[in-house]
Amino acid sequence: MKAYLMNSKRLGEIYNLLYQHFGPQGWWPGESTEEIILGAILTQNTSWGNVEKALAQLKGNNCLDFEKIYDLDTALFAEMIRPAGYYNIKAKRVKNFVQWLYDQYAGQLGRLESVSTDLLRNQLLSVNGIGKETADSILLYGLGRAVFVVDTYTSRVLVRHNLIDDQCDYEQIREFMESNTEENVQLYNEFHALLVCVGKQFCKPRCLCSKCPLDSIPHASLDNIA
Repeated sequence: MKAYLMNSKRLGEIYNLLYQHFGPQGWWPGESTEEIILGAILTQNTSWGNVEKALAQLKGNNCLDFEKIYDLDTALFAEMIRPAGYYNIKAKRVKNFVQWLYDQYAGQLGRLESVSTDLLRNQLLSVNGIGKETADSILLYGLGRAVFVVDTYTSRVLVRHNLIDDQCDYEQIREFMESNTEENVQLYNEFHALLVCVGKQFCKPRCLCSKCPLDSIPHASLDNIA
């Protein structure tokens, strides 16, 4: 396991214990940047298993390509991603992203490389249907930018281990993580994935602290922390 610089001893302990327990996660699953970005949008409010089914249908129809999605009728595209749930809404969100890519960068992902991360993040957030977690997932996993992705699992673990206040919002949590860890794409990738693992398996709304790999670290076992 590679050693990373951690300004917070507690965060370093959390990362090391999770890595030792779960091992490397290798996120985000996808054979291309297009597939990773599509997955980041489609995974909103659904399980990854459903996203995989939707991506498989797109792949089977040879539509894991932004140029083809750009030309594709929205209703037809929606049918292809039906397994992802809320498929009509998600179809519009994907089409909005693709339209933005064509309007701003002639549909070429390669043109994003010269754009600063801050500007690119602001542009993504201006796309209808792209929220902060989705934008940051696109940046980190799809485009290899050092942006920490925050989700419910991240917040829950940090609150229960007395690292943040339970009133902290998305940007405050992201700032906390980025200011207390080495600015490193691989670290952010692995750390976020590990927090999701522990959140799903142990740090649930009703926590399973005695079985959790983080049980050796002082924590507040509060069942009412969602």
